[in-house]
Amino acid sequence: METTDALRIANERGLDLIEIAPTAKPPVCKIMDFGKFKYEREKGEREQGKKHKDTSEVKGVRIGFLTGTHDLELRAKNIKKFLEEGHKVRIDMKLVGRQKAHGPLALEKFNAFLEMIPADFTVELAPKRLPHGLLAVITKK
Repeated sequence: METTDALRIANERGLDLIEIAPTAKPPVCKIMDFGKFKYEREKGEREQGKKHKDTSEVKGVRIGFLTGTHDLELRAKNIKKFLEEGHKVRIDMKLVGRQKAHGPLALEKFNAFLEMIPADFTVELAPKRLPHGLLAVITKK
């Protein structure tokens, strides 16, 4: 179809003539609303971005100074699952009040918890003392 005919039809319908494939012989055009076309193109780009996004994410697990053994075992299993999915895991031990004064004991409990994790992992950020407690980041080996 001639360009002038296509433009006339687009104007009669109140739409736009949009060039879809300019490198094709002959160029491919569509008669449609330009706003809708632009929205659909951006939506497709967003979907592509989601697919190409790095699947690795930092998952967080918080434990306490007085958390029971069974709860720690459950959290260790969750960490194993996160590591198998390819995520990094941020482990945070929260210390409240007088617990902050027992830093060496808290570090000992924290290291014992790390040994409970049934997966092979590497410590990316060694247990570090923060004002609210201890923090470590681990990844799959």
